[in-house]
Amino acid sequence: YTECRLTKVAGSLLDDLDKETVDFRENYDGSLREPTVLPAKFPNLLINGSGGIAVGMATNIPPHNLGEVIDACIAHLDDPEITLEELCQLIPGPDFPTGGLILGRVGIMAAYHKGRGSIVMRAKVHVEEVRKDREALIVTAIPYQVNKRVLVEKIAEQVREKRVEGISDIWDESSREGMRIVIELKRDAVAEVVLNQLWRFSDLQTTFGANMLAINGGRPEQLNLKDMIASFTAFREEVVSRRSKYLLGKSRDRAHVLVGLAVAVANIDEMIRLIRAAPSPAEAREQMMARDWPAKDIGPLVDLIADPRHKLTASATIRLSDEQARAILELRLQRLTALGRDEIGDELKKLGEEIKEYLSILASRARIVGLIKQELAAIKAEFATPRLTEIVEMEGEVEDEDLIQREDVVVTVSHRGYIKRVPLSTYRAQRRGGKGRAGMSTREEDVVTQIFIASTHTPVLFFSSRGMVYRMKVWRLPAATPQSLGKALVNLLPLTEGESITSILPLPEEEQTWRSLELMFATRSGSVRRNSLADFENINRNGKIAMKLEEGDRIVRVAICTPSDNVLLTTAGGRCIRFPVEDVRLFKGRDSTGVRGIRLDNGDEVISMAILRHVEASPGERAAYIKQALAVRRAQGTEVVDAGIEGAGELEAEEGGEEAVDLSPERYAELGAREQFVLTVSERGFGKR
Repeated sequence: YTECRLTKVAGSLLDDLDKETVDFRENYDGSLREPTVLPAKFPNLLINGSGGIAVGMATNIPPHNLGEVIDACIAHLDDPEITLEELCQLIPGPDFPTGGLILGRVGIMAAYHKGRGSIVMRAKVHVEEVRKDREALIVTAIPYQVNKRVLVEKIAEQVREKRVEGISDIWDESSREGMRIVIELKRDAVAEVVLNQLWRFSDLQTTFGANMLAINGGRPEQLNLKDMIASFTAFREEVVSRRSKYLLGKSRDRAHVLVGLAVAVANIDEMIRLIRAAPSPAEAREQMMARDWPAKDIGPLVDLIADPRHKLTASATIRLSDEQARAILELRLQRLTALGRDEIGDELKKLGEEIKEYLSILASRARIVGLIKQELAAIKAEFATPRLTEIVEMEGEVEDEDLIQREDVVVTVSHRGYIKRVPLSTYRAQRRGGKGRAGMSTREEDVVTQIFIASTHTPVLFFSSRGMVYRMKVWRLPAATPQSLGKALVNLLPLTEGESITSILPLPEEEQTWRSLELMFATRSGSVRRNSLADFENINRNGKIAMKLEEGDRIVRVAICTPSDNVLLTTAGGRCIRFPVEDVRLFKGRDSTGVRGIRLDNGDEVISMAILRHVEASPGERAAYIKQALAVRRAQGTEVVDAGIEGAGELEAEEGGEEAVDLSPERYAELGAREQFVLTVSERGFGKR
C-alpha cells in the first residue's frame, strides 16, 4: 500500500474512530478489521469530491469550498426544511483546487438539482505586453484535472497544425510563487481572437461532467445537493450519538470499579480481615462477592453515577461484582490514606458529572445538533480558506466575430486560388485618369479573377469543382497588404487533391434575407439546378455536399439569383442560351444532380454562366431603346440628349414587322436603369460587348 502523511485537517476524518462510532468489518483476507466508513466531522464527499467507478457505476463529484459547505450543513441543521435554492445561495458552485473560472450557472444548477450537469471550466488568462511590439497571453490558473505540461504540448501541436493561428511561441514560467504560462502572439494577431481559438481548440476551456452518484444506506443513489447534506447531517447525528453512548459506557465502567474501591475503603478493617483469612485470592474474591457491605456513606456517590448495576438495598448495603472484587485485591496500600480516599471520591464525582452530561446529550436531539454545529464551526475557523474558483455569468458562447472590428475590406482572388483581404481605407479615391495602385502581387502566369468589397462580418460561400460548399466569414481570410500574394485557399479550406474553388459568393450579413434569394448551379455537362439560399445556412468550414455530380462532371459556376432573373449559359463552342430562372424548378435538397440547361454537341462543354436582370419589353421597345441609347452616348451635352429622346418616335421598327415605338422619357429612364452589358472574351483575348 502507498504510504502518505496526513494533513492536519485529515485528522478530523479519523477522530472518534476508536469510540465505536462506525461499524467495522474484516479486510480482504480476514487478518484485520477495518471501518466501513470514516466518522468524518465534515462532508468529505462534497469538499474533496470523488471520481471513479465502483459497484459497476460511475461517479464524478466536484470539490467544493470547505467553509461554504460547512455553512450549508449548519443551515440545514438549523432548518431541515431549508430549500435547495437557499442552499445554493450558500454554496454557489464547486471550488476547484486549481482555481480558474466557471462559466455560467446552468450546469451547476443542473448538478445541484438533478444530480447531473455539465460545468464549463476556463483558465484565468490576461494580456500583457512582453515586448514593444508584442503581446502575450498569460495563463495564471488552469481548469481542474488539466495537466500543465500536456496543455502546453497540445497548444503547440494545435499551432503547428494551424488550427490555432496568431501564436509565435509558448513557454512555462511557473514557480513556487504561482503558475505562469506565457503564450506570445504574432505582431498582427488580435489577442481576443487567439484566446477564443484557444477556448475552442485547447484544454484552456473544458467541461466537468458532474454525476452525483453515491452509496447511501448501502444503495447507490443519484443525489442532489440537499440530499447529500441531509445524508451527512443524519450520519453525524448517528456518530455523535454512538460516541456519547460509548463514552457513557466507559465512564460507568470506571465508576463501577471506583464504587467498589469506595466500599472497600469504607469497610477497610473488615475487608483486611476477610482477605487475611482467605486461603487464596480466588476464595477471597468469592467471599467478598457473597456478602452485603454497608454503603451508607457512599450512597450519594452511587446515586450520582446513576448506574443500574449499583443499587442500594433497603438496609443501605451493596454487593460487589467480580470486577470490583478484583480491583479491591489489586488495590495499593497507598490508596488507603486519607488522600487516596479523597481521590477516589473526587474521581467519582467527576465521572458522575460526565455521565450526567452524556445522558443529557442522548436524551435531547437539540444537544446532539448543537455539538455537531460546534464541531463544524471549529473546523471552519481553523481550516476554511477563501474561494479559489470564480463563477462568471455567461449569456452564451462568445463567437470570434464578436471580437472583430466591423470594417469594409477589399477581397482579391487569383486564378491559382490565392486570396487575401485588404482594408478598403488602404485605397484612396482617385480622379479619372489616375495611375491607380497595385492591388495584388501574383505569381508567374497567375491573374486576378475576382475582386469584391465586403464587411469583415460578411459570410462567404466557397463552391468547389467537386460539388462541395464551404463557408467562412471574411475576417477569417488572411489580412494582407496590396503588394502581397495572399494565402492559398488550399491552406484555408480542406480541399482534396485536384479540387479547386470555382465560385466565391459574398452573402448578406442578415441571414433572414437569405430566404428571398436563390442559387443557380451550372456544370460542365450543361446541367443546372436551382436552390433556395436558405438550404445553405448550416454550412461550416469543413464543408458539405452542395451538388451531386456525375462522374467526370464539375461545377462551372454558382451565382445568386431571384425568380425574376434570367440565366445565360455559354459553351466553349461559342453557343449560348438564355432562359428565365423560373424555368428551372426549385430543388429542396443539396444531393441532386439538377436538370439539363443546354444541349451540347460532342466535345462541347459549358464554360460560363451569368445571371441577367429580366426586362419586360417588346421587340419594338428594345430596338427603340438601343438606337436612342446609342445616339445619346454619341451626343455631347444635355440639349443633344433631350433632342435624342424627343426624336425617338421617328425610329424605324425592329426587323420582324413590329411597328415603330415612341419611348416616353419615363420609359426610357426605366429601361436605362435595367440595362446590362454582356462582355464576351475569347480564349485568344478578343472581346465583344
